Amino acid sequence: MSSPYGLQITESCVLCKLRHSGFFCDLPKSSIEDLERVKYASAFPQGAVLFVEGQAPRGIYIVCSGRVKLTTTSRDGKTLILRIAQAGEVLGLHGTVSGKPYELTAETLQPCQLDFIKRDDFLKFLQNHAEACLSAAHHLSQNCQSAYEMIRSLGLSHSVSEKLARLLLEWASDGEQTKDGIRIKIALTHEEIAQLIGTSRETVTRVLGEFRDKQFAQLRGSTLMITNRAALEKLIGA
Repeated sequence: MSSPYGLQITESCVLCKLRHSGFFCDLPKSSIEDLERVKYASAFPQGAVLFVEGQAPRGIYIVCSGRVKLTTTSRDGKTLILRIAQAGEVLGLHGTVSGKPYELTAETLQPCQLDFIKRDDFLKFLQNHAEACLSAAHHLSQNCQSAYEMIRSLGLSHSVSEKLARLLLEWASDGEQTKDGIRIKIALTHEEIAQLIGTSRETVTRVLGEFRDKQFAQLRGSTLMITNRAALEKLIGA
């Protein structure tokens, strides 16, 4: 089924061609068939807010395609991006399982297909499927580990240059090696990059300019080229 956002909506998890190594995608066929009975497939445009920090949990979202940013905001309005969720990930899991308010705000970065499962239906699903319970525990553990790594990066980095170098090197692991360096597609604004490392947009723009001038890395549009990985690693003491 097509959507107004240029996505091909897949209603069936069993027949889905988008299946990833993710929370539900790896479950046995019998579990996935039961999942079909309680999920709702939907398409969302870029910039759609799925849930907000402090909202009572209504259920979980499974990212089938696209990317979603997860943010937290301070009382003075400063926003920090905790994570960018990719296809195969589950959003709102902690709040849905614990019954506590969502701890983050989820907003789509591009048109996405997401499956939604109501909280009561999801809890019953976990009760009936041991594999799903184990996967939920594993997913929560991964989210916790990701938060630890972000705290370590923000807390132990001594400068914005070091924080940004860590982020670029993290992205480099998924980049394409070329004769000119490592090429990475980055669909983020300078503002969003700043929110990932806890600084201002102006500072990110300045440091990226320094990296360009020193021929460490260069961002043109949505393409990041890392031309001197060793120099970035030296910045973080790797």
